[in-house]
Amino acid sequence: MTTTAALPHVLMPGTYPEWDMAPMREAYTLHRLWEAPDRQAFIAEHAPQIRAIATRGELGASTELIAALPKLELVACYGVGTDGIDLAACRARGIRVTNTPDVLNGDVADLAVGLLLAVQRRIPAGDQFVRSGAWAHGGMPLATRVFGQRIGIAGLGRIGGTIARRLSGFDVEVGYFSRTPKAESPHRHFASLSAMAEWCDVLIVILPGGEATRGIVNGEVLQALGPRGWLVNVSRGTTVDEAALLQALETRAIAGAALDVFLNEPRIDPRFAALDNVVLTPHHGSGTEATRRAMGELVRRNLEAHFAGRPLITPVA
Repeated sequence: MTTTAALPHVLMPGTYPEWDMAPMREAYTLHRLWEAPDRQAFIAEHAPQIRAIATRGELGASTELIAALPKLELVACYGVGTDGIDLAACRARGIRVTNTPDVLNGDVADLAVGLLLAVQRRIPAGDQFVRSGAWAHGGMPLATRVFGQRIGIAGLGRIGGTIARRLSGFDVEVGYFSRTPKAESPHRHFASLSAMAEWCDVLIVILPGGEATRGIVNGEVLQALGPRGWLVNVSRGTTVDEAALLQALETRAIAGAALDVFLNEPRIDPRFAALDNVVLTPHHGSGTEATRRAMGELVRRNLEAHFAGRPLITPVA
């Protein structure tokens, strides 16, 4: 029987669902950083033993955390985004990095389309209109028609391509922004995000996070989108200049927005709550049980493969 002392030591900056935690407790000695009253002291105490970090996309693994773990071999991320992990530091030390791609593509795409429908057809407002009894006193204000529009997708990677396929049944025209054209895509390519924003009725953002895309949807892009244009963001809060977005929404410089991601999550800017031209969801793109189970299983398979000396399932670095 394997003793606890012989199990590989894994640091967890935050918890996973219990369906993942239970098998991980059986396979590893888990160090639960989120429960430590003094994080620095906790890391210093356990650093000599820790061989892996099992993190989440929004928690990442900072430069400082990686530097504090001299025996670190692997960072396994529960999520597709690795912008919160210092990949350069990992590569410099030969530390492997994994994430959970593909298993969440469909859910994020579904939510992107759902948010588009919700904000343009005013579905949350309609629900409240009925619940409040206002319907008995007259009709609800008219909404915006979805079909027949031009939809611009910023980022035509795995998830962006899935969104484009979802939209193919809506009788819309799709364009996309990326650094280089996708030879396999039938959609119109834009090398300029502002040019695509000027062309489209709806701008859906599904770009990766990180410094390269920080604030890429800026005041110029929002101005190009214009007072009849709509923004849907299911990527990272950092991809949008939030101050510029709030100003555009408050002044009706754009028609509205549907947002699943924000800066400073979960303590988002309170100005969003006062707006009647937004639909807000709590970074829930992958938030279905089936997908979260698949994500956790992929993290566990990567950890198992690494400690067994087998090739990683979904290596990033």
